[in-house]
Amino acid sequence: MGHNYAILGSGMQGTAAAYDLAKHGEADTIFMGDQSLEQAQHAARRVNELVGAAVAQPKRVNALDEGELAEFLQPADVVLSCIPYWMHPYVAPIAIHTATNMIDMGGDTEVTLETMKLDEAAKAARVSIVPDTGLAPGLVNSLATHLMTKFDEVDEVRLYCGGLPQHPKPPFNYKLVFNIEGLVAEYTDEAFAIRDYKLVRLGTLCDLEQIYWDGLGEMEAFVTSGGTSTAPYTFEGKLRTYEYKTIRFPGHCALMKMFMDFGFWNKQPIEVDSVKVKPIEVFHKIMGAALRDDKDTDQILVRAVVSGTKDGVNKRYQIDIHDKQDPATGFSAMERMTGFPSAIYAIEIASGRVEPGCIRYELAVPGTVVVEALKARGILIRETER
Repeated sequence: MGHNYAILGSGMQGTAAAYDLAKHGEADTIFMGDQSLEQAQHAARRVNELVGAAVAQPKRVNALDEGELAEFLQPADVVLSCIPYWMHPYVAPIAIHTATNMIDMGGDTEVTLETMKLDEAAKAARVSIVPDTGLAPGLVNSLATHLMTKFDEVDEVRLYCGGLPQHPKPPFNYKLVFNIEGLVAEYTDEAFAIRDYKLVRLGTLCDLEQIYWDGLGEMEAFVTSGGTSTAPYTFEGKLRTYEYKTIRFPGHCALMKMFMDFGFWNKQPIEVDSVKVKPIEVFHKIMGAALRDDKDTDQILVRAVVSGTKDGVNKRYQIDIHDKQDPATGFSAMERMTGFPSAIYAIEIASGRVEPGCIRYELAVPGTVVVEALKARGILIRETER
């Protein structure tokens, strides 16, 4: 007997996750939910055509309407919340009410902590809820926990991830592969990290670091928010360092910091020709379109570097993923590297391998399980000892 899954938000990442579930999740039915029925129909049709089976069914649903959402979730074993990150804490109580397991693609640690407050209610309902199951937060943390198993004692964890164009164009050398609001949030919200064994909050667009990537050369990495998820809470006092940085082509950080320093991301209205406008909304409108490039394809870089000791000897391991848009399915690298890890978590939950409650991402599923599942999907993963 198979499983019933629900996709809440049938956009880019949601459709990729549904495709993975249809191929690997023993799915009887995948309910493709979206506030736009046309979008849900398009997504369901695409999944069904790719897998050659009528497994995906479109549904119109308003995620903020409790009645509609409850009706949508009722027949599902697991719901994958692929809607904007701030909506996840509104979905979780309804999922608990309908006894539907839930994962979300996360993006903001403060929002995740709100969801985690529902732990007792989730346990009482025998429901598993795991936030932050996408790329970063998400996959990047699974790479860390996978490498951590190679040590007797872990000292430092350093994580890196970037979604980039394959053919960068100056001056930003960047291709927007998700919504502009989420990008600005990564650049402005506080980051959570561990430094000197203590949980700290860091400013963003700082601690610029040069890194080298085979095939691309010198890249830059800098602090952004969200990527560590709840791991700093879990590993505080146990690790000297646990931190995350975003990878970009050189020069990007300085340009983004200029927008921040000169007030383009301010949320307080200003008056322009007798009209009140919020600078951040103007930035979203202009740059959201300017940074998209439908003619270019994307690539994802993911790296975890972990150091510690094994049998009394200092060791350092590194794991790299360099994924590119897939011409066979049409899924971008961002869709694959966000949707597939989320689907892997949903499959683990549907198969009964995750305990009830609101479970921190890094504790819910062993990192090695995620790494091996991605390898089985043909994702090239390179592990090295440094």
